[in-house]
Amino acid sequence: SIQHVYGAQHPPFDPLLHGTLIKPGSKPPTTPVKLKKVSTFQEFESNTSDAWDLGDDDDELLAIAAENLNTEVVMETAHKVIQNHSKLQEQHKFQEEHLQEEKQVESAEMTSIACGDNRLVKSVSEGHTSSSSDNASENSSMQRSQSLPQTSTPPLVSGMADYNTSVTPALTEREASRLDKFKQLLAGPNTDLEELRKLSWSGIPKPVRPSAWKLLSGYLPANVDRRESTLKRKRKEYFAFVEQYYDSRNDENHQDTYRQIHIDIPRMSPEVLRLQPKVTEIFERILFIWAIRHPASGYVQGINDLVTPFFVVFVCEYIEEEEVENFDVSSLPEEVLQNIEADSYWCMSKLLDGIQDNYTFAQPGIQKKVKMLEELVSRIDEQVHRHLDQHEVKYLQFAFRWMNNLLMREVPLRCTIRLWDTYQSEPEGFSHFHLYVCAAFLVRWRKEILEEKDFQELLIFLQNLPTVHWGNEEVSVLLAEAYRLKFAFADAPNHYKK
Repeated sequence: SIQHVYGAQHPPFDPLLHGTLIKPGSKPPTTPVKLKKVSTFQEFESNTSDAWDLGDDDDELLAIAAENLNTEVVMETAHKVIQNHSKLQEQHKFQEEHLQEEKQVESAEMTSIACGDNRLVKSVSEGHTSSSSDNASENSSMQRSQSLPQTSTPPLVSGMADYNTSVTPALTEREASRLDKFKQLLAGPNTDLEELRKLSWSGIPKPVRPSAWKLLSGYLPANVDRRESTLKRKRKEYFAFVEQYYDSRNDENHQDTYRQIHIDIPRMSPEVLRLQPKVTEIFERILFIWAIRHPASGYVQGINDLVTPFFVVFVCEYIEEEEVENFDVSSLPEEVLQNIEADSYWCMSKLLDGIQDNYTFAQPGIQKKVKMLEELVSRIDEQVHRHLDQHEVKYLQFAFRWMNNLLMREVPLRCTIRLWDTYQSEPEGFSHFHLYVCAAFLVRWRKEILEEKDFQELLIFLQNLPTVHWGNEEVSVLLAEAYRLKFAFADAPNHYKK
């Protein structure tokens, strides 16, 4: 059966479809459109858009949502599309077989001719035939790809490979188009931050991610002319802090803070990156300066993880390697390293400004969020909630880390970076939307959770979830489900509550 794409009825912005719809008017109808009843395929086609087609403007969802589709027409149209697709496949198969037969016959004829000139004719003829065959094959494959959503298969390796760019160097047409949209938006005299958030929700292309993150976090101004001077001023300000405070790390009243930072950094991931002495030195400075300048919370375990995504993304601004973990950071010029360090500090500070109650005494913010998660799961999947309760598994035992580290210990770093694209696009993404991501993340494993009948086995599973091979596709599904939950529950505190 044909189902409506979720969210199309909720304009003006639906991140599940954003950046993937074409203008309804891009294909002129061949018959006049009736306002009250749709009766032909052409009219149906003129009033709908393929959810996977690419368009220049996504702001016309309201017009699409306003159209009422006749169920009979929908079913009849779907049947015709399937029949046409089958016929096209058969035609292309027949053409390919026919071309192959011609090629074999022609090849047999040419081999009987020994003349040099005729050998030349043979090569030209074969070239033409193979070219025709290749074109037929390409056309067939293009038609198949146009009828299906664009998906990429992530490599099964853990690390920091970025799945918003293609695994191969060549970008797909959709990726190239999205990259152009970002570049145009960022190059304007004043970047429209609301439009940038809409574009970024479904992922930011790797080449423009450093600039987009700095803008989304509030570190850089929207005005292009002010950005360079802002960067210079903020970087200078950070190193003034370093000069003022960093030497005090060995003072008696700061020794405990510095010692804890020094212990926590080797626990971070990825291992190859954290073992580089230069990286350790940079992280220690960033964390110590932040702790000294935020005495209400000071340094708390978990904050160290929040530097890594910013550091990795900003390193990518200066190198071409696909995977930063194999790159020797110390080979970069000192000035570049200083820029990366200062930018990482300020962006991390902006993030922590929104969730600082997570790290004050007794971490009340995290305890409150874990309680909210428990309440939310009890409403969206009572069976899972009851199963955990029956086996005496407390949410604090596994979800505390989810809130404290923003799921960074549960998914590979590449997935964290993709998650943060969306978190920075959402209002209160790190403090509010993260709750719905955690709920979707827990329910994602309901089958495995319900199969476990032992407290210890349940806890071991929840603390070591099998996400090592996760990539862009899994994160996109997770975010889509989180958005659905937020839409259903955020403004309805008693929704589904018994």
